[in-house]
Amino acid sequence: MPRVAVITDSNSGITQMDGKNMGIDVVPMPFSIDEKTYYEDINLTREEFFQMMADDKEIVTSQPAPGDLMDLWDKALEKNDQVVYIPMSSGLSGSCQNARMLANDYNGRVFVVNNQRISVTQKRSVQDALALVEKGYDAARIRDILEKERFDASIYIMLDTLKHLKKGGRVTPAAAAIGTLLRIKPVLQIKGERLDAFSKARTLNQGKSIMINAIHHDIDTQFGGVDKGDVWLYAVHAQVPEAFSVFKKEVQDAFPNIPAEEGQLSLSVCCHIGPGALAMACVKKSDSLK
Repeated sequence: MPRVAVITDSNSGITQMDGKNMGIDVVPMPFSIDEKTYYEDINLTREEFFQMMADDKEIVTSQPAPGDLMDLWDKALEKNDQVVYIPMSSGLSGSCQNARMLANDYNGRVFVVNNQRISVTQKRSVQDALALVEKGYDAARIRDILEKERFDASIYIMLDTLKHLKKGGRVTPAAAAIGTLLRIKPVLQIKGERLDAFSKARTLNQGKSIMINAIHHDIDTQFGGVDKGDVWLYAVHAQVPEAFSVFKKEVQDAFPNIPAEEGQLSLSVCCHIGPGALAMACVKKSDSLK
């Protein structure tokens, strides 16, 4: 049975301390803030990030340096036969494709997973990979399983503001201004490789209902149904703890048979959507782990 190491990046929401407890390495994602480079959970805390965002500093996401990534792989391969590397979705960043190019130099010992996940769904992929390692699967088989199940997850995010999407060029300034005037709360969807508009709400409660109904629909039509309980359910937020405590209860009330795990959207997502967002996610449980 090969010894397989699992590595991910901080887009998963897994902190450095979490990584140590899980027995994995976590690549800290770099951010350029007013032209200075910071690394998530190394010299940049969530509180500092959101304070800089509130101060209207110029924040740009970046990719791990090839040397930093390869150093982690090399270190892992000193004690292991293979590495499974699970980066953020290839549809949201070029870091996955770059990692795949770097892996070509490792003669089949590093396997990069492109299963188009991010935040809590990416974290679930890491947890599944660790469970598959325990079952004795090699790195190639783990990659294939995770990629085959890449569409078995959904995320819905209700934004508090269009400001940061506008700054990132994802909506026009005019559309953002209209949205602000009308107090529209957009609901976005991440499914597969794309971040898309899903719906729009005029009130907070309407937006929450839209997300809850969308998750109900996905579970019932794609992931086996609520009664079977074959899904992982998540309630997530972006630095809005008071509103989240109410939302978490509403989510749990809507899905009484499925425990709702709580978490926070990773900083790479928050960089584009800003603070104040509420989100839901669901992931179908892996057939290979049932």
